[in-house]
Amino acid sequence: MKYTQLGRTGLKVSRIVLGTMNFGPQTDEADSHRIMDAALDAGVNFFDTANAYGWGANKGRTEEIIGSWFALGGDRRDKTVLATKAYANMGPDGEPVWPNHDKLSALNVRRSVDASLKRLGTDHIDLFQFHHVDRATPWDEIWQAVDVLVQQGKILYVGSSNHAGWHLARANETAARRGSLGLVSEQCLYNLAERRAEMEVIPAAREYGMGVIPWSPLHGGLLGGVLRKEREGAGAARSTSGRSADSLANSTIRAQIQSYEDLVDKHGLAPGEVALAWLLSRPGVTGPIVGPRTADQLASAVRAVELELSAELLAGLDEVFPGPGPSPEAFAW
Repeated sequence: MKYTQLGRTGLKVSRIVLGTMNFGPQTDEADSHRIMDAALDAGVNFFDTANAYGWGANKGRTEEIIGSWFALGGDRRDKTVLATKAYANMGPDGEPVWPNHDKLSALNVRRSVDASLKRLGTDHIDLFQFHHVDRATPWDEIWQAVDVLVQQGKILYVGSSNHAGWHLARANETAARRGSLGLVSEQCLYNLAERRAEMEVIPAAREYGMGVIPWSPLHGGLLGGVLRKEREGAGAARSTSGRSADSLANSTIRAQIQSYEDLVDKHGLAPGEVALAWLLSRPGVTGPIVGPRTADQLASAVRAVELELSAELLAGLDEVFPGPGPSPEAFAW
């Protein structure tokens, strides 16, 4: 495994981030424990979760599974850089949100951290992330709450998720005025097929010394060899459901994905590993979040860290999935 600093911090993290969103809803506790053990064995030390994972009536369940894994001992907690998030309503779906039980008021930030710590069975969160932008709460209030939690030792670093470039700037400028460290990472939607983050988010993150942590690196499975699997009947039912099915119903997108798979086949590589390796080659990217449901899927993600993409292949990928170009030139003229 290769490691890098998380943004401008001294924190060393693996270049693959273990996403845990499937733990609970799709992967039971025992298999989740096995995947986490396999991740540590492979050198993956950066685990990402969120307070709402588990979803529906089981919000918080994923954090509980991670907590039960920590409780097994063996230095599991000490070896793990633990990232979680808060913003979502933790009450039952379909019911009105009780005031101050969601978003990023100082009250809910404190409540969310304490609740996550209890579910995770730990005394601190290494990277506490704002899962979404709270347009109603001023950054001075958010940083006041964060500063107290840092002083208490409950959180060490703070990151964002799904924020626009100007949100990153405003957050970090406000933190700087207060003498706070500010945001050290941004978790955003970014992959070969979805490159809009290159317009504003990634340039802002790099300017402020923030690590970029892409989520959905395979774009809902579209970049994982979905058409090959469809032809072979291997996992087709899962691969062509939901967002993948909707996208593949578009003939233009389907042709683009076919061109991608043909290009990767020409180089004798696996589509999913190429998609991850491409992200790892991008300036500012700390590491993509992968959400394996099996140990084999985790092993494939780990192989991507060692994969060096040729200049020819990189150029071919840009032809299939052209990026927006440098900002502001891309939209200014």
